[in-house]
Order: sequence, then C-alpha cells, then structure tokens
Amino acid sequence: MSRTSKTNSQYQFTLPKDMQSRLNIKPGDILVCDMLSDGSIVVRKMGHESEDYLYLKSVESMLSEWNSKEDDECFKELQDL
Repeated sequence: MSRTSKTNSQYQFTLPKDMQSRLNIKPGDILVCDMLSDGSIVVRKMGHESEDYLYLKSVESMLSEWNSKEDDECFKELQDL
C-alpha cells in the first residue's frame, strides 16, 4: 500500500488517515523510522512494552528542559552544519 504526503517547511509530513487507523496511531504516540539500504523508509509505531519506549518514558521528565523554541532554533543551526 503506497500513499503520498508532502513535507512542510519543518520537514514534517502527515501520515495518511487510513495508515493512522490501521496502525491505531493516536496523538502523542512515538513512531520509529528506519532507513533501509535501498533508501526507503519504514515507519512503525513503537509499542509500549518495548525497551526503547520504557527507556524514553524513564528519561522524559529530565529532557523537558530542552523543549523550547530557542532550543529548536539552536538545534536547527547544528543541523545546517
């Protein structure tokens, strides 16, 4: 099943509605993107029982101090290097 979606100025895109439904994706869910050797990208929903999810939840409160507009601007400058 292939669908198209256009990126916005922040390189974000909207996952088509039928794919959201099929994966049971809700606002706030974490998606994992894997790039394959052929350049294609696989997007999957991170399960709440996975080790990655449990780790992220355990450090989430410690990382909120870096969640500001100013931090986004600084990080953008680093990405442009």
